[in-house]
Amino acid sequence: MKEITLISGKGGTGKTSLAGSFAALSSQAVFTDCDVDAANLSLILRPAIQETHEFVASKIASIRLEHCTQCGLCRELCRFEAISADFQVDPLSCEGCGVCYYACPEEAIDYKDVVSGKWFISKTPYGPLVHARLGVAEENSGRLVTLVRNKAREMAREDNLNLILTDGPPGIGCPVIAALAGATAALVVTEPSLSGIHDLERVLAVCRHFTVPALVCINRCDLDAENTQKIEDYCQQQAVPVVGKIPFDKAVTEAMVKGLSVVEYSDGEVSQSIKGVWEAVTKV
Repeated sequence: MKEITLISGKGGTGKTSLAGSFAALSSQAVFTDCDVDAANLSLILRPAIQETHEFVASKIASIRLEHCTQCGLCRELCRFEAISADFQVDPLSCEGCGVCYYACPEEAIDYKDVVSGKWFISKTPYGPLVHARLGVAEENSGRLVTLVRNKAREMAREDNLNLILTDGPPGIGCPVIAALAGATAALVVTEPSLSGIHDLERVLAVCRHFTVPALVCINRCDLDAENTQKIEDYCQQQAVPVVGKIPFDKAVTEAMVKGLSVVEYSDGEVSQSIKGVWEAVTKV
């Protein structure tokens, strides 16, 4: 079983559009959307949700005032100033560390699970999709990414599918590391801008650190020929293959508006370029 993860050092490089096209070109694959903070692969894959599950990643304290003696120990120990003078817990300030719960001499504090988001198993025209949505301002997105990927692996084994295609999160943080762990290869989607070059260098360093083979695709390559050349030169120095260069085309936006992948909407130059990248990726 191969696991290909699409990542990008920054948002807005076209990673999800590329992942949607790969889904349309693939067969015998499970798809995952691991950009759980801003999941949008479902806008292209048109999923029909089969299962919905709650994601519990943290806890929060609450004080039972009828049992509280207002000794003040919880307020003294709380390092997040989450407990007010009238012994109410501010849910936005509480980090769920549990210090007050374990220290309360009257055992007047409850320590409850918090639903931080939801994850889904869906059916799409191209194959099964495992995706998730983290709640607003919720944490532990790396843990949710791991949950989604583990479920995708389980489904791939059960259904004898030989590929897991993951639309990963942007950046270099915990969710990216969780999306890369155990992957066969990472396809890094970048763009010929100064921020694109800078963040490409950072995300390739993450791939090297975790020994995940990396491939690079330059999207909108014709918008700045000089920066495109800089990216190619840098990748050559780092011995990282550039497996494709995709030109700018309004068809990408038009396909997105219609809820279609680019390769389904158009057979122009941009679609041919994407198919070339897909062929290179499948040879990994």
